[in-house]
Amino acid sequence: MDWLRQIPIGQYVDGPSCWLRRLDARLKLSWSLVFLLTPVLAGPVWRVSLVLALLLLTVASGLPRRLWWRSLGVLTLLALGVGLLSMFLPATDPAAALALRPPDELPGALVEGPDWDVLRFGPLRVDRASLLLGLRTSTLLFTVIHSVNLVLLSTPPEDLVWALTWLLAPLVWLGLPMERLGFQLLLALRFLPLAQEELQNLLRSLAGRAVNLKQLGFKASFGLVLAVGERLLANILLRAEQGADALVARGGQVLDPSAFRLPRQQARIWLNGLVALLLPMTVVLRVLYGAS
Repeated sequence: MDWLRQIPIGQYVDGPSCWLRRLDARLKLSWSLVFLLTPVLAGPVWRVSLVLALLLLTVASGLPRRLWWRSLGVLTLLALGVGLLSMFLPATDPAAALALRPPDELPGALVEGPDWDVLRFGPLRVDRASLLLGLRTSTLLFTVIHSVNLVLLSTPPEDLVWALTWLLAPLVWLGLPMERLGFQLLLALRFLPLAQEELQNLLRSLAGRAVNLKQLGFKASFGLVLAVGERLLANILLRAEQGADALVARGGQVLDPSAFRLPRQQARIWLNGLVALLLPMTVVLRVLYGAS
């Protein structure tokens, strides 16, 4: 019943040092924005290139294989399933035969529209529009989730919030309390593992009692799901109240996210410079060749 811990999605896992962990958090956050924004209105070649680049980056990141191969497999199956479903659903209306002349004038002279079908599996057919739709859906789902997961997996929450507040520092001129917002975001990121732990404990308690939903029936099963959800919400609210009490007991002082950063081994200057140089080059390539 520890499958939630075996698939670390969206949380930092400490481990041996590698170049991706030592990379500047601001660069990792900027690259995640590239993977999130450049697929918008991009062609299939660019979307597939981003997926291949993410796979190559994951393999060469130096992160332990046990940290990413399970989540990568689950995400790949999910993206393929959504892509296949989008492919087999009709994306456009079927082409209709257009009679350019009356049948009496030229008998049998009916000009039909071009055949857009790519594959046929009995009653199911895949045309060009549905093929592009499935490709766009699957690649976008994979790129968005895996790029964010890779950043969260290799970056401590303190460094991530510090990088975000550094990038949004100009908003201070507009009167926005970036220090307070960064502190609240850091608390939210720290609270996510607690919510995951509460869900894990509830699932473990159900497994320990050998609950069989098929024997309970629909009504009893639905009541059990509601009871578990109510208990999960109550436990999460209790954890939140305990965290608020602990914060108030320490004076309720709001600190800058940089105060929580721990000294870690940073990447070499040439590595940060190389990654920073590749960032505008990728944006230029997207503008020049991303539409195809």
